[in-house]
Formats: sequence, structure tokens, C-alpha cells
Amino acid sequence: MKITDIRATTVTVPIEAPLRHANGCHWGRFVRTIVEVETDNGIVGLGEMGGGGESTEAAFRAMKTYLIGHDPVRLEELRFLIANPTASLYNNRTQIMAALEFACLDILGQAWGVPVCDILGGRLRDRVPFASYCFFRYANPQTGRGEVRTADQLLAYAAEMKKRYGFTSHKLKGGVFHPDYEVEVYRALASAFPGDSFRFDPNGVLSTEQAIRFSQAIEHLRNDYLEDPVFGLNGMRRTRQMTRIPLATNTVVVNFEQLAANILNTAADVILLDTTFWGGIRACVKAAAICETFQLGVAVHSSGELGIQLATMLHLGAVIPNLSFAADAHYHHLADDIIEGGLMPYENGAIKVPDQPGLGVKLDRRKLSLYSDLYKSLGNYPYDRDPGRPNWTPLVPNDRWADPADDRAPEIPY
Repeated sequence: MKITDIRATTVTVPIEAPLRHANGCHWGRFVRTIVEVETDNGIVGLGEMGGGGESTEAAFRAMKTYLIGHDPVRLEELRFLIANPTASLYNNRTQIMAALEFACLDILGQAWGVPVCDILGGRLRDRVPFASYCFFRYANPQTGRGEVRTADQLLAYAAEMKKRYGFTSHKLKGGVFHPDYEVEVYRALASAFPGDSFRFDPNGVLSTEQAIRFSQAIEHLRNDYLEDPVFGLNGMRRTRQMTRIPLATNTVVVNFEQLAANILNTAADVILLDTTFWGGIRACVKAAAICETFQLGVAVHSSGELGIQLATMLHLGAVIPNLSFAADAHYHHLADDIIEGGLMPYENGAIKVPDQPGLGVKLDRRKLSLYSDLYKSLGNYPYDRDPGRPNWTPLVPNDRWADPADDRAPEIPY
């Protein structure tokens, strides 16, 4: 087989309500770039990455000079062709490489008649469990519903998600309000669902001293882990010395150099593997094997996926033996998807690993066109800005917290 064409299409897909986080907000939608890689025997493989627009689409068009005529089986050569580690100092192509790897694995699975997980060593599980992903949210600008700002609103939302999807592990994205407020909200969440497990993620914006105080205040709860309480390996180490809760990261260990540093002087107990951030599913499988050797926990990270990347997360979760925790997913926040059949269903807090050849998902061409047009209409949004605080700039560590008493709803293009 030879690659004959590469196409990239940016889409924006609505979510139930704008999601607030420590560094800004998802403004009521996710922006993703969908990649199609076509071969000379007519097979089309699918990839996906975050963000998009003309610059991202142009980057993929530029890859044609690298890849036309390349055999998609030669994935290891593809890695160096696209993301040579020294050349990439000048043009970081890790996420582009990931999207192309997804598509090539999809091609191989279709050509060989097997799911991607079989290419990666065979599935160990048929379903991947997921945690709920609870955010502080602005109300949906169209309906006025969906706000999560108070403890009562969060508990109502989490209860609805548990009833609808069957989650038994719950994650709260924090770093929006002062940590003293968020610790009380987190405690309320943990008290509401005895027997379930919990995790908290303030996106690294606490000071080390705040992180220590926060962690000690929740040690009695049934925590999966405390995710990225501070930014930086040394701050994580200092926090880890003062808490009995496992620390997890998806920000300061996202490549093999950082993983080696973490093993030599442990800062994080759990590594959250993201198929995009690490440069593909295969890189995550390799990282999981290293974590298995050194007895570090592993979970699957979410970066605002649509169905194509969710499929890569499912195939990853199917094959790694040391999947220690339920995976993360923004997926249940989506109002729709661009794959045939619509949103993949949850059952008892888990999603079934696709059985079909390749990634096991196909593009819904009508939805691709619809959400491409929506992107062209609405454009991008600034991930690191909060529409409710137009003059606010996030700091790390932060001391510019939102006011939980402020119930105003910002105007957001939707």
C-alpha cells in the first residue's frame, strides 16, 4: 500500500454547556481537526487532533510532501519522518504525528480485517470504564440551563450523570474558584456517593503550599488520585512528600524524557496517557509498559475528543494490562458527534471497544459538513480566556479566583 492523499477538515461540535477550567473555558463547543489519509487501494483511515483552522489544515497539507508514496505499515519510520526529535525542536509536530498514526493504524486494521487493538497485542478487556467529568459550567446560552457553580448544582449534575451513564468514579475539574471553596464542594461530592471513588484536578494552578493544605484536607476521602495540583516536577515532589494521596499528571510527564525523570526521582504516582499528547497510541502503549516495569499507575487522559479519538482511547485501554483507573472523557458533554451512528453509548460507566476492522468508526459525511460549516460560522475561541471575566489573565500559581456568588451568564456565540 501507498499513501496517495491527506485531507484535513476543521469542525466545531456543540457541548451541553460551556465548561470552566483553571486556565479559561471551553466556550460551548469543541474545535477539532479531522484527518483522512487515503491509500492507493482505496482505503481511508481517520485521525483527529485538537484545535484547527486554516493553519492546522495547512500543516496537514504540508505533510503530503513527506507522505505521498509512503507505506502506512512503516509506522516507526513515519515517526521519524514527521517528528524527528531534533528537527522537532523547530516545529513541534507531535500532535500531527498522532493524528496521522491514528489514520495509518485505521488503514492497517481495515486492510488486514482486524481491530486496531489486535495490531497492538490483542485486547485484555472488551469495555473500558470511564469516570464522570464534572466541571463548573456556565449555563447554556440558548436554554439558560446547565449551570454548575454551587455544591447543590454540582451534586444534582453528578447524580444525573451517574443515573444516565452508570459512573462509579467521579472527577471534578477545579482551579476556577478559591481552593477553600472548591475543597468544600469536593467534600460534598464525595459524601453524596458513598462507595464511589473521586479525583480532583485544578490544572496545576495551586501553589505548593496550597496543594499540600488541600491534599491534607481530603486525605480521608476515597480518592483515586490528586491530579496536577501544581505545575512542575519539583512542586509535585514537594506536594507528594506531604500527602498520602497518589499524585497524577498529564501536564508534566507527557514524553519519555519526562517519564525517565519521574522514575529517577518520583513526582507523580499515576501517569495519564493521552493518545494525542504522547504522539499516538503506540507511544502510549510503550509508556504504559515502562510504567508497568516501575510500578507506576496508568490511566487514559481526555483532551476534548470526538468519536475518532475516543476510539483510539478505547483501543489503548483495551490492550494495556496496567490500566489502574477509570479513564477520563469529555465525551458525555457532547451534544453530537461526527461518526456514523452518533455518540457511542455508555453502559454501566463503560464504553465497548469497537469490534470492526481498524478504529471501528466511520465518518458521517453529513455531520462532518454540518460542523465544518458551523466552525466557519463561529470560528475558534480562546481556550485560555474566560468569557465571564474578559479582563482576567490566569496566573500559575493563581491568585485571581472567580467569585462563586457571581451568577451572571456571559454572552457566548453558540
